[in-house]
Amino acid sequence: MATASGGPQPFLGESQPLRRRHIFPRCCRTTKPSVKAKHPTPSQLKFEPDTPKPTRINRAHNGKAGREVIDRSEVAPRGVRDYVKLSRELVKSGAGPVRWFSPIECAQCAEGSPLLLFLPGMDGVGTGLVRHYERLGKIFDIWCLHIPVNDRTSFEGLVQYIENSVRSEETRLQGRPIYIAGESIGACLALAVAARNINTDLVLVLVNPATSFKRTLLRDVSSLLAAVPDPLHVPISSLFSLLSGNYIRTTTNFKGQNIAIEEPIPILSEGLTNMLPSLSLLGDILPKETLVWKLKILKEASCYVNSRLHAVTCQTLILASGNDEILPSREEAERLCTILPNCRVRHFKDSGHTLLLEGGIDLVTIIKGAGYYRRTRQTDFVSDYINPTAFEFENVSKEYRSITFATDPVMLSTLDDGRIIRGLSGIPDAGPVVLIGYHMLMGLELGPLVVQFVKEKNILLRGIAHPFMYDRNAEMLMPDYSSFDKYRIMGAAPVSGANLYKLLAKNSFVLLYPGGAREALHRKGEEYQLFWPQQSEFVRMASRFGATIIPFGVVGEDDLCNILLDYNDLKKLPFYDSLDKKLNEGPVGAVRVRSNYEEEVGNQELHPIVLSPKIPGRFYFLFGKPIKTKGREKELKDRENAQQMYLHVKSEVEKCMSYLKDKREKDPYRSLLSRFFYQATHGFDSEIPTFEP
Repeated sequence: MATASGGPQPFLGESQPLRRRHIFPRCCRTTKPSVKAKHPTPSQLKFEPDTPKPTRINRAHNGKAGREVIDRSEVAPRGVRDYVKLSRELVKSGAGPVRWFSPIECAQCAEGSPLLLFLPGMDGVGTGLVRHYERLGKIFDIWCLHIPVNDRTSFEGLVQYIENSVRSEETRLQGRPIYIAGESIGACLALAVAARNINTDLVLVLVNPATSFKRTLLRDVSSLLAAVPDPLHVPISSLFSLLSGNYIRTTTNFKGQNIAIEEPIPILSEGLTNMLPSLSLLGDILPKETLVWKLKILKEASCYVNSRLHAVTCQTLILASGNDEILPSREEAERLCTILPNCRVRHFKDSGHTLLLEGGIDLVTIIKGAGYYRRTRQTDFVSDYINPTAFEFENVSKEYRSITFATDPVMLSTLDDGRIIRGLSGIPDAGPVVLIGYHMLMGLELGPLVVQFVKEKNILLRGIAHPFMYDRNAEMLMPDYSSFDKYRIMGAAPVSGANLYKLLAKNSFVLLYPGGAREALHRKGEEYQLFWPQQSEFVRMASRFGATIIPFGVVGEDDLCNILLDYNDLKKLPFYDSLDKKLNEGPVGAVRVRSNYEEEVGNQELHPIVLSPKIPGRFYFLFGKPIKTKGREKELKDRENAQQMYLHVKSEVEKCMSYLKDKREKDPYRSLLSRFFYQATHGFDSEIPTFEP
């Protein structure tokens, strides 16, 4: 079955009989090692004319006009059993040359999706993405490499075959990137291809790369395997299987990993049930001769790639398991990150070697969070954005659950008649809308704000974020490299006029803080002060699209913590100079915004803040009366009129905060203790009252 793009044959499911001629096209490669084999590229393969082509679908619109909603489509849970089943079918297909196949679940990608080539690890089967087929298949055209058990193609031969495929598809894709995902030895193949094709637009996703072969026990095992009798080989293969993954985690699925008290025994039983057939399968796909050959190839691959790492300049994302019993993946990822100039790392401390088969690991989420999904040569954080799934939104919500519980935010909005009510009913249902507000200390209001908009209005706020959150050098300064992934998953885009323009053109709900980092990192005694530029920055852009402007204020940071050391205090510390230079000079300093502003808002040095916690109070939000710009395009095109509107919006934000600071004094449930007693008597799911608006 040929894909619409003329690519490799989709893998057939249970509904059709498994026939070799329907799985892989016949190739011209000879199996004799003495003859140089010429592998056909996927574009050159011929298919049966009566085989129907899979349909293509365009990406669905994001719900109602101006509303970007959560993707709540279900993904069928898959696991080790599916991997074993599909792998057995491929192994039974017989001998043959190296070839590509495309899983039937991946046949309906969106128009214009980039190509993703998956390169397997030691097993060589190519079904390691089985858990991710459906989600990846929506945004990628996926081809998986299958290396038959008896194939003896050299490492350079495999590199040449993949390289031929990349070059043939590069012309057809017309400016789209080519993704290469590889695990273990497949990661070495990906790096080798990238080193030999530096002018090709590649994006690498490497899972536990085997470039550390020389520092593992596998190097010694490879020399001993040849002397092991065949009857003892299966236990050795089983040992490799046991070391390669966490079989308890592989039984969970993308819908969540919360396990009730009565569930561990059934899940343990399921894990053991999945483990037994996988051990048997390993004996089929890695007989002694094949395993000896693979270890030899692995040794060659490690030497080949390590000598050429300096030539790899493409985008690279490394996924490293912290509990990999076969390779020192965590240490190797850090080493590669220091060598590769355009590389980012994501660590999974509890995962084993077979990371992609483990429950709770979603490759699409990881790629999105790292900001690595794009369909053209440059990343477009607006047009390339993919709405979060219910699973992703739930995970983000969990991160803010503690602060939401501690502060129990009160959301108030203003109707068109000026009446203030509790809830978000005063927020329009359709965009474009620009929410302009005060940035609380450390952006503490962001999580509860974004989560509540999704829960109550089913609206996704697209934040305009500081470019620091997208910079590789800045990321490496963070304790956790994935610290900013949740913001990218929830739709934040780097601050720029172009991104604001694109979001408004899509009728989005845009969250904008004119005070930026200066407001979020304010000093002692500067609570609830606005640090806005003197000149208007957003009014004329909003009026061009007839956007509704909603000013809002938020108070409560002073009920949560005190600033113990601010920037002025830190500068007095003798050891702080070096950190200050890393944050505000060099590569990281290049991502500063408004550096040419002489006013206070231009003084946006990035710095940590040392806080002293307090018994939590309560957060209060007030969204002011919507200000409509539709029909006022000509009026607001004038700079003076736009400036008057800008000052009006600023004064409305200040009025909202003044209102909240006064009203919160009348809230009987402002303290944490009073709210706890209320819920203890009325139920912990009950809404806690507040002051009368």
